[in-house]
Amino acid sequence: MSRKPLSRERALAAAVTLADAEGLKALTMRRLAADLGVEAMSLYYHLPGKEGLLDGLAETVIGEIEAAVARTADTGDWRTSLRQRFLSAREVMLRHPWAPGLLSSRRTIPFGVYAYYDAIVGTLIAGGFSHRVAHRALHAFGSLALGFAQEIFSPAAAGGTMDVEATEADLPAMAEALPHLSAMMAAEAHDAADPMLGWCDSQVEFEFTIDLLLDGIERTGGQG
Repeated sequence: MSRKPLSRERALAAAVTLADAEGLKALTMRRLAADLGVEAMSLYYHLPGKEGLLDGLAETVIGEIEAAVARTADTGDWRTSLRQRFLSAREVMLRHPWAPGLLSSRRTIPFGVYAYYDAIVGTLIAGGFSHRVAHRALHAFGSLALGFAQEIFSPAAAGGTMDVEATEADLPAMAEALPHLSAMMAAEAHDAADPMLGWCDSQVEFEFTIDLLLDGIERTGGQG
């Protein structure tokens, strides 16, 4: 039986599978080649080194977001459309918890990102908002539009981890120096094994923030 020929798409699909299973740190050209059953050098024909591989992964993730958004029903209502778009993007991020750190670290922005945000602007304009409001809305949405938030306290969005056990052990000492943050963390911290992105109930917070921003945009009356 003939082996399926190597292609950029096949290599990137295997890279996504490996990253999902073991994280980005496990993803090397040599390891990917082994998983594909090819020589490492043959990958360079399709992906120019590790940076080219990571750029390809970023493009793949954006493509998944675009496909997920395309599957949602067009309600004709700007608010519902944007909310569905952002939640669809978040479903992709939850499938690939390494993706926020990857997208945040790329020096080259995939063209699909521009097209994605162009559609957001188009939705706002069609909803009766000015370009000024649309511009400000993009700043307010930031990475939320792509399904994740840049966390303040946790380095997880940058590809790291938060040592929850050490943090909990230090709570008594922290309480004296940082009483308000300590009380908040004690009240809000969730199981670190939770599949949601972040160390707390980030799905609830994600939806809360999106609704808060959409409320504010709606109150501008369109012109701002």
